[in-house]
Amino acid sequence: MPLPSMKDQFAALIAAPSVSCTQPSLDLSNRPVIDLLAAWLGDQGFACDIQQVSPGKFNLLATFGTGPGGLVLAGHTDTVPFDGALWQTDPLKLTEIDGRWIGLGVCDMKSFFALAIEAIKPLLDQPFKQPLMILATCDEESSMSGARALAQAGRPLGRAAVIGEPTGLRPIRMHKGIMMERIDILGQSGHSSDPRLGHSALEAMHDAIGELRGLRLLWQREFRNPQFGVPTPTLNFGCIHGGDNPNRICGQCSLEFDLRPLPGMDPKALRAEILQRLKPVAERHQVKIDYAPLFPDVPAFEQVADAELVRIAEKLTGHSAEAVAFGTEAPYLQQLGCETVVLGPGDIACAHQPGEFLEMSRLQPTVHLLRQLIEHYCLTPAG
Repeated sequence: MPLPSMKDQFAALIAAPSVSCTQPSLDLSNRPVIDLLAAWLGDQGFACDIQQVSPGKFNLLATFGTGPGGLVLAGHTDTVPFDGALWQTDPLKLTEIDGRWIGLGVCDMKSFFALAIEAIKPLLDQPFKQPLMILATCDEESSMSGARALAQAGRPLGRAAVIGEPTGLRPIRMHKGIMMERIDILGQSGHSSDPRLGHSALEAMHDAIGELRGLRLLWQREFRNPQFGVPTPTLNFGCIHGGDNPNRICGQCSLEFDLRPLPGMDPKALRAEILQRLKPVAERHQVKIDYAPLFPDVPAFEQVADAELVRIAEKLTGHSAEAVAFGTEAPYLQQLGCETVVLGPGDIACAHQPGEFLEMSRLQPTVHLLRQLIEHYCLTPAG
């Protein structure tokens, strides 16, 4: 069966819904996308290993060549949920308008696989001295369970990994971590006319927020990295719920917040500091405070500036490596021994929203760039 054209691959990937979402009613399997990629890569001579991460969720590791070292071209197969009524075009159909290809996942980031296959095609008749791996993961947009499973398995990958997230073809060697946390305070309700009749969870939460604000200020004084657009760690109070009536002492209150640590900040240490600040609040107000992550944290990521991959990516793109605020699977690949950069053709400004697009002017530059990376890591002897 002949390999579809690059445009037809784009269209087929986009036409295969693969939404990843924390709401079960919107969550879908990514198996159709994995099967497409395995068929195309298998026909090109890749050895394809499909790994089930959880029911309906799969990773694919496709390898051409053997031995240690080599290059990993990595991406996620899932997309965020979408509201079709807000799109001007069918989100599951590749549409060309004004020099742009439009569709769900065309920027973030299923299309990266089609670009990688296009880069590979003319090189496959040459002797590969080190292997090329195409890694396609599940659930990056929700739990990152695909990348976490890889890191936990501990199987070494290549010596270099490029993740094709949308960076406008500029290499990224740093991003902040992501911690989404919750605090639940259980007090005791009672009649509001006499404060002695209860223990207010809302009053306790007021003090808990004060402690978090103090920690935020402390961390922003202690940690700073000017390479980031927002150079300090951030802590956002996202939502709060508590109580039920003005004339009752509030018996329960919940807070959810988002913490974005810089590289070098340890999530375990941050949580320990938060717990240390919350204990006196609980004792003072005679309430129970339960503090825990909403989801496992995504570590901050930093690849050293003088790494071989960073230098090569800077040379090939003509751009110095930068830092971004959004999180990726980079720290998990780094844990497996890969020098890692994030580098892809899309623009993050149009990701996660109706009308997601990819400039067609980026197609051939991306193919050319990936081809040069493959030649360096897989066709030339290891240095």
